[in-house]
Amino acid sequence: MWTLSASHNWQYTWVLNYDSLIAYREESALDTIDNVTTYMQGIGQQAKQAAQTLANTDTNVKNNALLRIADVLLERADWLKSENARDLAAGREKGLDAAMLDRLTLSDKTIAGMAEGVRQVATLADPVGTITDLNYRPSGIQVGRMRVPLGVVGIIYESRPNVTVDAAALCLKSGNATILRGGSEAIHSNQAIAACVREGLEAAGLPASCVQVVETTDRAAVGELLRMAQYVDVIVPRGGKGLIERVSAESRIPVIKHLDGICHVYIDDQADIDKAVNVAVNAKTHRYGVCNAMETLLVAEAIAAEVLPPLAEAYTAKGVELRGCEQTRTILPACIAATEEDWATEYLAPILSIRVVPDMEAAITHINTYGSHHTDSIITENYTRARAFLREVDSSSVMVNASTRFADGFEYGFGAEIGISTDKIHARGPVGLEGLTTQKFIVLGDGHIRT
Repeated sequence: MWTLSASHNWQYTWVLNYDSLIAYREESALDTIDNVTTYMQGIGQQAKQAAQTLANTDTNVKNNALLRIADVLLERADWLKSENARDLAAGREKGLDAAMLDRLTLSDKTIAGMAEGVRQVATLADPVGTITDLNYRPSGIQVGRMRVPLGVVGIIYESRPNVTVDAAALCLKSGNATILRGGSEAIHSNQAIAACVREGLEAAGLPASCVQVVETTDRAAVGELLRMAQYVDVIVPRGGKGLIERVSAESRIPVIKHLDGICHVYIDDQADIDKAVNVAVNAKTHRYGVCNAMETLLVAEAIAAEVLPPLAEAYTAKGVELRGCEQTRTILPACIAATEEDWATEYLAPILSIRVVPDMEAAITHINTYGSHHTDSIITENYTRARAFLREVDSSSVMVNASTRFADGFEYGFGAEIGISTDKIHARGPVGLEGLTTQKFIVLGDGHIRT
């Protein structure tokens, strides 16, 4: 038996054997930390120290830790599911809906996917220490840029326990310490995953404090985290609009965020009809409750009568409610009348607003007016228009002849993502390893002095 303890008066006790890891908590530790401020300050101090260690850690050591974490997740799968069952039971008691419970569930498939995601991060190139743009100046010095970790990343998220390991893996590989504050509905699952992460870190000779999961469900811990500018370098919120708005309003630390995913597909009058139907159906119906699902379909006036009927048939077969402008309703009489509010709504549900527009310029104006700068796509066979759309649409991901559902760190080759940013400064779009680093200027000389 071994014990983990800390300066604040709480502790975990673990019973370990070689066949399984059985954990039991002193439940009061999760809810009755005497002084949340002192507790959070302690976490911040440990994270800052761990960040200094990680910044100088060899890539092989980080990869070994990641591979060990993946192994432990699989070895402890039964225990992870039993801890997750406690969260699911509590969620049912609280009346969580089926979609929320689905996001909360850890299955063998989910756990295997988590482990595979960590292994994929281990195979990615380490951005830390990469030197680019090295050029000689007239003075004889060389000036370039080197990628370095951000330092300490605070992540506040809801529901999905897999975010715990995805975030831990990306932050570890990019040389950042991380403080994770998950939702209270996943407290047992997150703590179990955190134990697996700690075991992997320690097996690789790294401090367990490289990845810390906040142990209390007290909401005051979020406020404290948002004020710890002396320890935390960036905050990443992942969750609903309410959470992100609160974090953005209260944080004294830079935030990487997006509030909405109001994504568009525009079908140009020079689109391939079959291609347009396939992409538009996939963009809406592949999954509904995700930020990269299409919420508004824009169709060029000259092609609307040809493309809307087969689209309506496909959407109706999948149970999608259609809301359309006046021109749309002349073609699709069963369509509900769209309101001004519909154009600015992220449904996250089987609802789609449709607008017929005169041309591409009108589509771009609509997107830049009502969109959330997340992901927008054009379907066209006209190369010139495709290039103009890419240039003029002000979004973090802009696509040609592809579903908006591809706006994802895994699909972009990042292995995983820490989130999707619609900001314009530092990181934009899916945030992977490079987005978790910054650059500093480096100067190489040989006794050079300025004259």
